[in-house]
Amino acid sequence: MQSVSKTPSIRTIEKVIDETPTVRTIIISDSNLENALPGQFAMVWIPGINELPMSVMITEEKGKAAFTVRKRGLSSTALYDLKAGQQIGVRGPYGNAFDIKDGKIALVGGGTGLVPLMRLAKFAKPTNDITILMGSKSKDEVFFEGLANRILGDKKHQVIATTEDGSYGERGFVTDVLENLVKSTKFDAIYTCGPEIMMHKIVQLANSKGIFVQASLERMMKCGIGICGSCCMDEVLVCHDGTIFDGKFLAISQEFGHTHRAKSGILENY
Repeated sequence: MQSVSKTPSIRTIEKVIDETPTVRTIIISDSNLENALPGQFAMVWIPGINELPMSVMITEEKGKAAFTVRKRGLSSTALYDLKAGQQIGVRGPYGNAFDIKDGKIALVGGGTGLVPLMRLAKFAKPTNDITILMGSKSKDEVFFEGLANRILGDKKHQVIATTEDGSYGERGFVTDVLENLVKSTKFDAIYTCGPEIMMHKIVQLANSKGIFVQASLERMMKCGIGICGSCCMDEVLVCHDGTIFDGKFLAISQEFGHTHRAKSGILENY
């Protein structure tokens, strides 16, 4: 049975990897989070600042876990700015996991939404034929490309980087590249994580083609265990009932791709 930490465990940051000018990966020792299922998350406490929900990133070292963060708001920037030797608190893993289907699968990520998809790639079945689509704005924001190829190794796969400005890889939005791919390739499943507008388009595309699809959603999470209700979406709690939801549910959601809740609980449009 998987072990779940419900109170923060204090961990020392052992290494910080600069992925891009705005993205860093923080590595800690944690054999519990190391075994998180693909799609699960942890609550990460930045002392004196806040606690954030973070997908658990894989590492290439045994006994380690990691978090990949983009500096943006107050809390994410505070986590980004931490150095090796400083401490954070972690609890989890929480949430459900991707349902990995047999056959040919596509993993579509935008920015740090690639994190749970990297774990999915690591857990993929030996018989899977995997296409990973990585969406970025420009060449200097592309990351995990080399890691993805190392994870998949001898498995049948391809990694396609896309940039909105065409400075690297395929030019355009990752959704456009996927739309072209499904015209010539029969996928058995599509998995996605990233900006919700991107995921909404991918889910619509997959549903229209009759392809099984799952998305990893992000909502305002304060507790991570289904108590505070801050992450409610329609009639579900994203932290407790997700964060992974399939295309059948998302097709009838009144909020997915349309609205989200601010810290106050007020619904705001995307």
